[in-house]
Amino acid sequence: MSVTIDWLAFLQVFAAALIGAAAVVTFYAVGLRLLVRSGRSPVVSPAAFTDAITVITEKQARRAAKQAAKAARKSPLSEAQKRVALVGAYACFVLCAMAVIAGILIIVVGH
Repeated sequence: MSVTIDWLAFLQVFAAALIGAAAVVTFYAVGLRLLVRSGRSPVVSPAAFTDAITVITEKQARRAAKQAAKAARKSPLSEAQKRVALVGAYACFVLCAMAVIAGILIIVVGH
């Protein structure tokens, strides 16, 4: 019995995976950047991890939230520009989710 590899199909799958991963990362990064520009920077509260991971203290989290609020107040954007940035951020997150869902559907349905 001989095993043959369809190298063209392999390259197509590799290219699709590379493009899909780049699209998801790009949409998420642009969405996060627009979210910050709209004055709604996400502040993540500290979580309990193992000793191998450095966790910020409550004081550092409060300071980061205070700095984010201060930066939002000092934004050079008008309210309309902030609204457009927020809509753009949500659109990027939707595109990111759609890319992930499309990949899952291709795997499940397209086999």
